[in-house]
Amino acid sequence: MTDMAAGSQNGDSIYGRVLLKISGESLQGVGPTTIDPECVAYIADQIIDAQARGVEVAVVVGGGNIWRGSTAEREGMDRSAADYAGMVATIINGLALQDALERRGVTTRTQSALPIQAVAEPYIRRRAMRHLEKGRVVLFCAGAGNPYMSTDTASALRALEIGADVLLMAKNGVDGVYDSDPRTNPEAVRFGNLEYLDAVNRRLEVMDSTAMTLCMDNQMPIIVFDIFDKGAISRILRGDAVGTTIDDGHQNGPGGERNA
Repeated sequence: MTDMAAGSQNGDSIYGRVLLKISGESLQGVGPTTIDPECVAYIADQIIDAQARGVEVAVVVGGGNIWRGSTAEREGMDRSAADYAGMVATIINGLALQDALERRGVTTRTQSALPIQAVAEPYIRRRAMRHLEKGRVVLFCAGAGNPYMSTDTASALRALEIGADVLLMAKNGVDGVYDSDPRTNPEAVRFGNLEYLDAVNRRLEVMDSTAMTLCMDNQMPIIVFDIFDKGAISRILRGDAVGTTIDDGHQNGPGGERNA
């Protein structure tokens, strides 16, 4: 736990530093636009609510609303080139979110794993941590900077690097992890808690296996929730049971009884 966590526990949060993963689709909304200003504004407000509780917030932004490397590869594009294009897409999303936050008075720093000095700082771990300590929201873009690695893996990696207390996996319209797809199976059952190995063995679509293994090997707890459940982040920070908590089965998290 970060040094700030102890202070936050005396306030309104059980966490001191969090890494929030936002999918590109969350910025798209339901309309034909690639980036919906209302969705971006909504997500910015949720981040501000978290920061107002004294929590240090870092964000990894996906790019699926603009580009999907896996789709481009299936259509014949070189995988590495397709993945690099996806990294550029995350930078576009990061700049949109940065603008929404700063228009609301939040000091923000965007760091990119790909050099693009005109619009973002290079990713430097110690600098990112210093920004967080100063109360700035840090946006991590361009994934991990390497092809064949998803933004889920980048989220797990950055959460570990900055010493986050929890990885918050924000989903678009899905309020946790289910035993099958709730959008096609009305009988799908949501898990309140899962252990890492259960999520891997059941092949549940939480995140890619590399990201899950990285969290498992380093005991990084994961909370999967619906970003459009208004106030969900604030409730998570208070310690309420929201969505699905994934850990090693021995951590004292907010999820209650285990049902894996």
